[in-house]
Amino acid sequence: MKTMTRGELAKCTGVSMATLRYYEDNGILPAPRRSSNGYRLYTEDYLVKIKFIKDTQALGYSLKEIQKNLQLLSQEDMESEQLKMLVRDRITDIESHIKNLQRMQGFLEALLTTSEKDIHNYIQSFRNNKEE
Repeated sequence: MKTMTRGELAKCTGVSMATLRYYEDNGILPAPRRSSNGYRLYTEDYLVKIKFIKDTQALGYSLKEIQKNLQLLSQEDMESEQLKMLVRDRITDIESHIKNLQRMQGFLEALLTTSEKDIHNYIQSFRNNKEE
């Protein structure tokens, strides 16, 4: 199996060497085996894992969630139905987030219809009024 150094892996994936080190130090990526001279040797499956990390980050997953999902995917008994369940759960989370954003948008739009007098009074409440 072909191996590569951290620098080569970084170049292939577009992820910095510092980021790769961070992923390893925090257990997001498993520690690679080392050569006799101590160099880390990454196999091609690291390319898949890093692509997964980048793709799931783009979908809004936190690194903690990504770490958990990578651990689940690496289990021998992981089945496709379990993966689909993870995806369904994420869709539910996204739908909930969209509803919250829509409520927030409605609140902000309502603020735009507030009278000038009320806005002025509101702004005044933040100003330091010195009693003379």
